[in-house]
Amino acid sequence: MSLRVEKRQLGISVYEAFLERMHFIFREFENIFVSFSGGKDSGLLLNMTLDFRDRYYPERTVGVFHQDFEAQYSMTTAFVEETFERLKDRAELYWVCLPMATRTALSSYQMYWYPWDDTQKEAWVRPMPDHPYVIHLGNNPIFTYHYKMLQEDLAKQFGRWYRLAHGGGKTVCLLGIRSAESLQRFVGMANKKYGYEGSCWIAKQFKNVWSASPLYDWNNSDVWHANSLFGYEYNKLYDLFYMAGLTVDQMRVASPFNDYAKDSLYLYRVLDPEIWAKLVGRVRGANFASLYGRSKAMGYRGLTLPEGHTWESYTRFLLDTLPPRLRENYVKKFQTSINFWHETGGGLDETVIQELIEKGYHIRINGISNYTIMKNPRVVFVGKIPDHTDDIRSTKDIPSWKRMCFCILKNDHICRFMGFGLSREQQRQVDALKKKYGKFGELL
Repeated sequence: MSLRVEKRQLGISVYEAFLERMHFIFREFENIFVSFSGGKDSGLLLNMTLDFRDRYYPERTVGVFHQDFEAQYSMTTAFVEETFERLKDRAELYWVCLPMATRTALSSYQMYWYPWDDTQKEAWVRPMPDHPYVIHLGNNPIFTYHYKMLQEDLAKQFGRWYRLAHGGGKTVCLLGIRSAESLQRFVGMANKKYGYEGSCWIAKQFKNVWSASPLYDWNNSDVWHANSLFGYEYNKLYDLFYMAGLTVDQMRVASPFNDYAKDSLYLYRVLDPEIWAKLVGRVRGANFASLYGRSKAMGYRGLTLPEGHTWESYTRFLLDTLPPRLRENYVKKFQTSINFWHETGGGLDETVIQELIEKGYHIRINGISNYTIMKNPRVVFVGKIPDHTDDIRSTKDIPSWKRMCFCILKNDHICRFMGFGLSREQQRQVDALKKKYGKFGELL
């Protein structure tokens, strides 16, 4: 069921739905800031939020948080510069350029690279921005930050700091995230278990810190129509994307080294050659990925198994070629998956289960899955995990050594291809913050 049903039942437009949500946010939360990446969605959200504030709640303060990943298109940097200069009298501005661990899907030797790494200033893709609102190691007020923390943790810890810096109270970060961009985001929005007051588009991050996506049910046409209708400025990089022949769905303003940007890394060579020359020296594997990111060399479906190998033996061979840290990362995730499918089981559709039985796979039913929308039966594999499931029409949710192998070949360190999300020692970090900041830590 589409998340857009909410609007249709009410008989209102996406913009009217947005206004209702913003009234709710301004009534419920004392502290509000917008996460602005320089892309079309966050740019539109920022402009509409400030216009809404000026019209209905002119006494309220709105913050703007920009997490700078150092390596990006020159036009994105220019758009952020222009936006901050334009808004310096309308909002509280926070342009964060702190060293952080950012995942890379380009290298078999690096799980992370570190934007604004102070130990590699000579390799920076561009100079540190020089403005009063730029936050760097030399002037950092964000005491919830720790050196080279994960990028997603930095974004969340900023919300904690923002709340305390503004005297406490309920705080919300507005995100330009839309469920139409990916199935993963749709499922995340559809799960209302952790929503705020029954709202699927507001999620809790920490005590009194929330994130909200008031554009969650907008589509690309809605976004561009609103930009045109209200005459908002936008990142002109999208014009270059259009001239380069990309579809609207392919146009992404993201870190060039992550999973989603890997296939389009070659565009940097065409659209921004000066930045490209510096990207090659910033992360190992960047040039290779730009050349072969959409080919068999990066581990996509057309890959054939080397002669004399099974998928299990080939996977074990590849593991032996990796540096110890990366090898341990994959082994831990693979073992977790194997244990899960042997002991707990995953929810599969009835037609898939019947096909597995007909093809002779050794499985048994282990109750009902709580992780699938349709409450599918939970399937456990008896004996060895299949080497591959090429004889099954839908292999998306079925475990196999082939899927594990593809994770290695695609430099998928998180193992998203196998259904994993991010797994981190969050509680350890929270405990460390509480211990470090005493009574302030108890508020986190």
